[in-house]
Amino acid sequence: MKLSVLDQSLARSPDEVPEALQETLRMAQWCEQLGYERFWVSEHHAFPAVAGSAPEVLIAALGAATKRIRLGSGGIMLPHYSAYKVAEVFSLLANLYPGRIDLGVGRAPGADMSTAVALATDGRPKFARFPELVAELSHYLWDEGAIPVVSPAPPHDLPLWMLGSSPDSAVLAAERGLPYALGLFINPQADNRLTALYRQRFQPGLLQQQPYVLLAMSVFCADSEAQARALQLTHDLNLYRFFTGQSDGSALTPQQALAYSLGPQERAFIASRDSSRAVGTPAQVREQVRRLAEAHQADEVMAVTNMYYYEDRKRSFELLKHAFD
Repeated sequence: MKLSVLDQSLARSPDEVPEALQETLRMAQWCEQLGYERFWVSEHHAFPAVAGSAPEVLIAALGAATKRIRLGSGGIMLPHYSAYKVAEVFSLLANLYPGRIDLGVGRAPGADMSTAVALATDGRPKFARFPELVAELSHYLWDEGAIPVVSPAPPHDLPLWMLGSSPDSAVLAAERGLPYALGLFINPQADNRLTALYRQRFQPGLLQQQPYVLLAMSVFCADSEAQARALQLTHDLNLYRFFTGQSDGSALTPQQALAYSLGPQERAFIASRDSSRAVGTPAQVREQVRRLAEAHQADEVMAVTNMYYYEDRKRSFELLKHAFD
């Protein structure tokens, strides 16, 4: 099974953003050394402790720091932008780093709606136009007669990926003949009916003759199950505090998380995510990853490992890769 990584450049506090970005660069080098297939970065806006607001910029830096691993956007939030400009930016990246760039696009705002309005050039986010924007982007990337021409010319092997966690994205990916990246870590309740729908409705595309499913899921792998559970709990509590407006931008440490008194809401939140991820020792994680991959008929698994400390993330990716090797 192919294994890949999504890095979200999370900072432990807003004043540690420069360090978070450097950790992303070092992690890409580490994952390349371990033999991972691809390394993607995400797009978020107006979150003080999330450094990844411009994946295209970060991909350029990652390309300079690595030699072989594929790099991509997980993803570009297309409704914020001109399809032509996105084609132009990723054509440039693909010419800088031939055969190594993936363009993943999504419809989600990656922000609250007031920020989405600020990102829109006319103050009107274009979420309803997402299918049309995907068609325009495909046209600019792959149609030789596209006007205006994209400069530099896009390489013919620059792939376009559809990201999503809903039936709409699955159907759109299938109808456009695109590989589909299911964000299970975003929507833990997404079940295998989505990937089955994608495979049933798939129409061959220019670069993709067969359906291809990438399953993006949370993975917390450590030398002991207790350690893995502690790292997972830390992430869950920080995510819960963010969702409920309790966070000031600084994350709880693993030590603080273990001392945290869990209420019924926190317990319910954690339980709602348990069946969609892999947590434990390498043997336990291998079994859980295989079970989810088989349920979704996934061709590839992308690990999202948002642990507090860089060294813990690094060790998790090492253990995961060795478990499957």
